[in-house]
Amino acid sequence: MDRPDPGARKTVVLVDTNVIIEAVRTACWNALAGGRTVETVRECRDETQRGNPHRPGYVTVGAPELGGLAAVHDVTEAARARLALQYADAPGMDPGERDLMAHALDRVERGDRVWVACSPDHATVRAASALDLADHLASLEQLADSVGARPARPLKTQFLSRWLSDSRLRHRPHSPGS
Repeated sequence: MDRPDPGARKTVVLVDTNVIIEAVRTACWNALAGGRTVETVRECRDETQRGNPHRPGYVTVGAPELGGLAAVHDVTEAARARLALQYADAPGMDPGERDLMAHALDRVERGDRVWVACSPDHATVRAASALDLADHLASLEQLADSVGARPARPLKTQFLSRWLSDSRLRHRPHSPGS
């Protein structure tokens, strides 16, 4: 399978809740949303609006930031079921990450291979690896670099390219007998 180029303008970037929040926290969201076609699923968008805004460290994601999304996709029960049939651990995933992977799988089934997913979560990396989609993963660090964004604050570890590389290696499928 051809590996999509996360730096290409035509490559759609699918983001999860944590990526949206971290990109807003580090002030690289506007550059990312302005320089790429950034999309998500409804559950991830909705998750950005949950939580306690009075909790220390809470990051407010407002309408202006969400307006930078090129699309917010609805995920059907049928799409979730297709994911569960192909990846047995899907029901145990966080709802946002599960829906993002269900949407990604739908894109593949429609023949769309020009996308990358950005999700700093081991469950997403495990699912992408099991579905032979690990080459479609990109780190927030890589995406920010591709649009020339310089985060105002350091990115947390799980958003770095090194973390993703290590996680891919840890979760790669093992061939029988290995």
